[in-house]
Amino acid sequence: MSIYCVQPDPPELATVLSRIRKKKEDYDRYDFTSIQGRTLRAFFDLAQEYETLENFYRVAVFVPKVFMDFDTCLYLLDFESGKLKRACDSLNAFGVCGMDPPEGVVLSSEPYEKGDSFFAPIRGNKRLLAARNLANAKDIIGMFEVFPKALLVAKDKLFFEKYANRIGYNLHYKLLARQNEEHIKFINTLVEDIEHNVIVPNIKYKVFLNVIKGKIRHLSHISSSLDQHLEEAKKCNCPRIRSAEESARQLEKTIKELSECYKDIEKHFQNTSLFLESLLRREHFQKGELVLRRRMCNFRKEVIEPQIERYRERLQRRGIEIDNQLGGVPDEDMPLAVDIGLISQVYANLFSNAEKYCQEVTDESGRKLKYLAYGREIIPDYFGPGQDGVKFNVFTTGPHIPPEEAEHIFDEGFRATSTSKKPGTGHGLHFVKKVIEVHGGVVGYEPVPLGNNFYFILPIKEVIPRGGIPAK
Repeated sequence: MSIYCVQPDPPELATVLSRIRKKKEDYDRYDFTSIQGRTLRAFFDLAQEYETLENFYRVAVFVPKVFMDFDTCLYLLDFESGKLKRACDSLNAFGVCGMDPPEGVVLSSEPYEKGDSFFAPIRGNKRLLAARNLANAKDIIGMFEVFPKALLVAKDKLFFEKYANRIGYNLHYKLLARQNEEHIKFINTLVEDIEHNVIVPNIKYKVFLNVIKGKIRHLSHISSSLDQHLEEAKKCNCPRIRSAEESARQLEKTIKELSECYKDIEKHFQNTSLFLESLLRREHFQKGELVLRRRMCNFRKEVIEPQIERYRERLQRRGIEIDNQLGGVPDEDMPLAVDIGLISQVYANLFSNAEKYCQEVTDESGRKLKYLAYGREIIPDYFGPGQDGVKFNVFTTGPHIPPEEAEHIFDEGFRATSTSKKPGTGHGLHFVKKVIEVHGGVVGYEPVPLGNNFYFILPIKEVIPRGGIPAK
């Protein structure tokens, strides 16, 4: 996403302007002294300049020391144990790191005084806490001690309350940044492990399948040879010819069953390998987004048909008929440059939804219908003058999705009320949307007679015959 083309939303702009005006009023009310203002500016500048937590801690405690001649100590909550610990102070720097606080120093949402010290709460960023929690993170993530208290006036105490708040906001971002760095390191290591322990071993299954295929072929040769021997045995009136023929029939039946199993396993292997390669691709993790490997393909033969074959038996078990006439368009080549693995998963998600949500309907003539249909049509100039689009449709019979829900069905985690009793996470259609958009296309839903049509539109240059949603 480009940071240069963000369109401002008027309500959001009003909120931002309101906060700016409120902040101006706050600073007018605080009426900080010149030295306090310079202390804050120095802290902001240096907090951004130094990236490591260690240097940030040093900045937090030594800026007040240098600018205002107050000693300070930074106490932070250990997110794992939930206990308050010293992190750094202006007397010993990191010499106190990890030590327990003195007796009576506790976490508090309000400032307090103890002995010759003033303590201000360090608050975390509430928005970040809500959006992405650190382990066991609390609203108050530490305390900031300032001493000697005897030299503090009321305005100094207010200043250090606000100073502690700024520590909290900056610290929270830095903690999340460190956490993100650890996540990235883990993901990079995980990708290497996936490549080494999943992708490469999976390829070896192809060798095993070829061995099994060879064994089945060898058994077929044995069966043929056995048939020849049986023919000779018949001529000799062999008394055990019948039992031998029965054994031959059992062998032939077993070979046929093995061949069918082999075909099913091979299809599963090819589909699994395709999905593994396209989902666990190293480039996805390196760039943090889906990275396409486009190639020209016959869309129907290489993308649609393998997926419909995966779901054919499941659809039939649920009494769902399949209309695969592609709107009456002849079975011609339709070359498109796509990422076959990712686009195949688009159809896998759409056909999976069809299996779960397709329902029987009654047409105008009173016929009961329950079917899935898929088709395509050309939309001239959809992506601009001379930039035609091809619309791929997956239609299922059933009641329409309510309009207020239809506009959210491609949102991450959204599930329509009618699907609440069906298994699912609400991720499938969001994944479909991401894949199509990275291809430069768009997704959509439309209620049509007898049911629902989910579609996606991809840009094309080649002209292909027109066609629409198959009619039953």
